[in-house]
Amino acid sequence: MRIDAIFLRELRLPLVQPFQTSFGTTTERRILLVEIRGEGFTGWGECVAGEHPYFSEETIDTAWLVIQQELAPALAAADPAHAGKCPQIFRQVRGHRMAKAALENAVWDLEAQMKGIPLASLLGGTRETIDCGVSIGIQPSLEKQLAEVEKELAAGYQRIKLKCKPGWDVHVFEAVRNRWPDILLSCDANSAYRLNDSDHIVTFDEFNLLMIEQPLWSDDFYFHSMLQKRLETPVCLDESIRNRRDALAAIEMESCRIINIKCGRVGGFSEAIAVHNAAQERGVPVWCGGMLESGIGRAHNIALSSLDNFSLPGDVSASKRYWKEDIIEPEVEVSPQGVITVPQTPGRGFEVRTGLVEKLTIRREEIRALAIA
Repeated sequence: MRIDAIFLRELRLPLVQPFQTSFGTTTERRILLVEIRGEGFTGWGECVAGEHPYFSEETIDTAWLVIQQELAPALAAADPAHAGKCPQIFRQVRGHRMAKAALENAVWDLEAQMKGIPLASLLGGTRETIDCGVSIGIQPSLEKQLAEVEKELAAGYQRIKLKCKPGWDVHVFEAVRNRWPDILLSCDANSAYRLNDSDHIVTFDEFNLLMIEQPLWSDDFYFHSMLQKRLETPVCLDESIRNRRDALAAIEMESCRIINIKCGRVGGFSEAIAVHNAAQERGVPVWCGGMLESGIGRAHNIALSSLDNFSLPGDVSASKRYWKEDIIEPEVEVSPQGVITVPQTPGRGFEVRTGLVEKLTIRREEIRALAIA
């Protein structure tokens, strides 16, 4: 396919309410969007890197620099035969997976439009709807935490995930379970615990959790394996899984029984599909995690979640949970039954509100293919 131009934009989007994890509190998102134009079509991608290097080494500023100076020029000069060639084009650049994903996912969107098929179909998805859970941040009080759970259950979400950390865990799980004994409940520590917390973590078993997500170090398999042997509750790995090789290692070492796939974390759709397939072949279920994405990243998560082995409710929730006004139309909506319908129109299935994007843009960069020749 011919790529004519690549545009980078940074937007600022305030969250409807602060989102707190063991890393800290986010009140506003700086969002890096990638727009790729080619052969009369426009593909969009979103970089999910955060404002600070807390979840991963990447930030929006490192991603901007790497895309601008390395990845976008390489892509503009390559004219890839199809989107799956992007990892090969980017292979000389080590790491920077979220930056790579922003570009690669835009190319997948572009290719789906050129072929006149839904992005989900191009990825190999078969699901017509996806099951939705919700991630609830750490709240200022237990009463507020319970109120948030009640609100999301009333909205229809099929699984509740509670962010947790030392000092904010067992008493919260106990209060939620006492009030809602039968809901599908999980927790996410974002690496807040250490192995000497194992005796404490083992007590989580009494709360009948679907999973305990990433309790230990973000780069670890070995100690998670030791912990999983002591737990009845499945460990789910998130930050530790950067690619298919990591997924295979974690499964072989019995470090987890569930894998969270975040498209940006693994470097784009190509590697996300590879992780999905490796887990499926070994009987390990996966689900799609969220990174406080705008509607563009959310649309990509919907398409990815349509693959067969996404058998657990993911964190793909409604636009209105995060944004007063999203940058796509229609906005992402979750039905009262807790599902999202996978779009069947060509490409990502949601129109980008380009006027709003321009209004919110605080910096931009253009890379033209002709400038590379």
